Amino acid sequence: MATVAESLRNARETAKLSVKQVADATKIRTDHIRALEAGTYDVFVAPVYIRGFVRTLCRLYRLPEAEVLATLESELRQTEKFAEHPSLTRQPKGFLDGLTLLLSRVNWKIVIPALGVVILLLAAIGVERFLRERRAKDPLAGIGPGLYVPDARRSGETLSLPPPTSATNQPRSGTR
Repeated sequence: MATVAESLRNARETAKLSVKQVADATKIRTDHIRALEAGTYDVFVAPVYIRGFVRTLCRLYRLPEAEVLATLESELRQTEKFAEHPSLTRQPKGFLDGLTLLLSRVNWKIVIPALGVVILLLAAIGVERFLRERRAKDPLAGIGPGLYVPDARRSGETLSLPPPTSATNQPRSGTR
């Protein structure tokens, strides 16, 4: 495919439009149109202007936007000025900047449900292991011997009887 500059220039010449007519129709400055048709992108401050102007010209000339913009991206990556996205600050990029950029590229509509499924699976595995260990444990492990073992200090003594209750507290029998 031809370069973006050649495509734009050929489309304008095919439509028999002058640079002034294109500038009047699109409100793009004539020097910017000439720079785009010459392929000199260093005139522009940021690549966003280049992309916007090329998109506008593609619509005017009825060129396939997606193809022309894909070619433009590959051409911009080859330039020294626009190989990387411009920094909004003059500070060097840190770890947090890289992490934020990485997280901004994540498709959260897929990741969040996937994380939910993983969390549910881990919870189910944990519950299953807990129940398996509980079933495997001997339920009588903490119970002492079942026989009566008398206290060694009171050898020979009998068990004490409950204290006597008063007559008023005794249960009444059915006959008087």
